[in-house]
Amino acid sequence: MTGFVIRRLGPEDAAAYREIRLEGLERHPEAFGSTYETEAGLSLEDFGRRVAEVATFAAERDGRLLGLAGLARETTPKRRHRGTLIRMYVRPEGRGTGAADALVEAVLDHARAEGLDSVILAVTVGNQAAGRLYDRHGFTVYGVEPGALKFGGQAYDDELRIRFL
Repeated sequence: MTGFVIRRLGPEDAAAYREIRLEGLERHPEAFGSTYETEAGLSLEDFGRRVAEVATFAAERDGRLLGLAGLARETTPKRRHRGTLIRMYVRPEGRGTGAADALVEAVLDHARAEGLDSVILAVTVGNQAAGRLYDRHGFTVYGVEPGALKFGGQAYDDELRIRFL
């Protein structure tokens, strides 16, 4: 079942982007480097700038965003051949619909169109659903960053993955 469209967000989508981004941060604080408190204090203009600066894709159904994924491109001369998949989140009602797979494919397609050689990402160790998603799309593990995130007095390790294009 799909019932959604994938599209790239623009600054005009700032309010909808803010809503789903804050939901992801609140529901899964262990999965993101940022915090709900930090981003809740940002203006709509800040959120508009974020979607303008980073290629951000959404799965949308009936005007509601079901999920997000972004591609941040490296900018330094020796690293601009790669990008990082960031801000991946799918709302509960979008899970099991194929939205996550479609979002990852949108990011990979965009990376190819931009001439990138690879896409990297970090996923919290123990997030088995995300691990299976990235396995399906050919991401391989190249390391683990111990204590990558710390939240609520607990440290979380990140599994580092890469997909060559």
